[in-house]
Amino acid sequence: MRVALVHDYLNQLGGAERVFAHVAEAWPDAPVYTALYDPRVASSIVAPGRIHASFLNALPGASRYFRALAPLYPRAFEAFDFSGYDTIVSSTTAWAKGVIVPPGAIHVCYINTVSRFTFDADRYVGGFGLGALARPLIARLVEWDRRAALRPTRFVANSRNVAERVKTYYGRDADVLPCPVDVDRFTVGAGRGDYFAIASRLLPYKRIDLAIRAAQLANVGLKIAGTGPAERALRELARGTTTELLGFVSDADVDALLGDARAAILPGEEDFGLVPIEAAAAGRPTIAYRGGGALETVLEGRTGAFFDDPTPESLARALASFEPSAYDPQALRAHAETFAPARFVARLKEIVAATRA
Repeated sequence: MRVALVHDYLNQLGGAERVFAHVAEAWPDAPVYTALYDPRVASSIVAPGRIHASFLNALPGASRYFRALAPLYPRAFEAFDFSGYDTIVSSTTAWAKGVIVPPGAIHVCYINTVSRFTFDADRYVGGFGLGALARPLIARLVEWDRRAALRPTRFVANSRNVAERVKTYYGRDADVLPCPVDVDRFTVGAGRGDYFAIASRLLPYKRIDLAIRAAQLANVGLKIAGTGPAERALRELARGTTTELLGFVSDADVDALLGDARAAILPGEEDFGLVPIEAAAAGRPTIAYRGGGALETVLEGRTGAFFDDPTPESLARALASFEPSAYDPQALRAHAETFAPARFVARLKEIVAATRA
């Protein structure tokens, strides 16, 4: 097989990029096509010598203001030339599924979610800072997105939750292959800290605002690691409350943050949600909203607990009544080990080979 890999953009280090790192390791000699590449951030994922970045990468400030480039991504991905490749493997939350491959080539798309501007436009617009004037633009992106979703030969979804969305919005079936989790980045902690923890990009749909309000209602400490477009508003909301926003936190410090926490919190409805597995790898349970991918990664009463309504009051009740000692750190770690990367890589390569056959 002559394999090429595609990912939306490599200018940040979030969950999707950590997943793609294992795709890149599965085919170590394959070139990587992406809209944007920042070696200061992403060289640990993919070496610069493998990268074919789009024309957008040359724009001043593109890496910093990448969310505002949404109207240009369809053209960027359609412009890539895959002549000479018979197998394309993409990883996407929106754009990479839209590449155009040569006749006879296969395209296996690992999809982290249906594009949020298709099913969650209001919060998508807010997250990209585009404002109400962007609605006609979003409508055009939705039209492109649905056409692009017809292009992959095969979809592989990160959860049953996302597979159902793929069926609902794109009319396509998808295999289910849970995300790999870098469990070796974590050590089992003792949960000695008197606080709850969140490690997340600060985006509106993540509902970090709900967690800040809930922690204040329950009068419990909350530490939040992460950056993103909602950071300024969240810092204003957290002023004078029981919440501390830590900004960017290194991998080593995230390990310590989670390992010392009473529990991690997953306040929004996630597509898959790596945090409950990362927290389990650090020996800590998770309190999650009862919906989305968390229903597949949190085992109620064994690796965490749920709150039922997307309100501060509902989460505050769960925080106030939560008893961390009910959870066995070693059992949590064993649960996390079932998501180890080797299983993911082996299964993804099987799927690609079967599609090629």
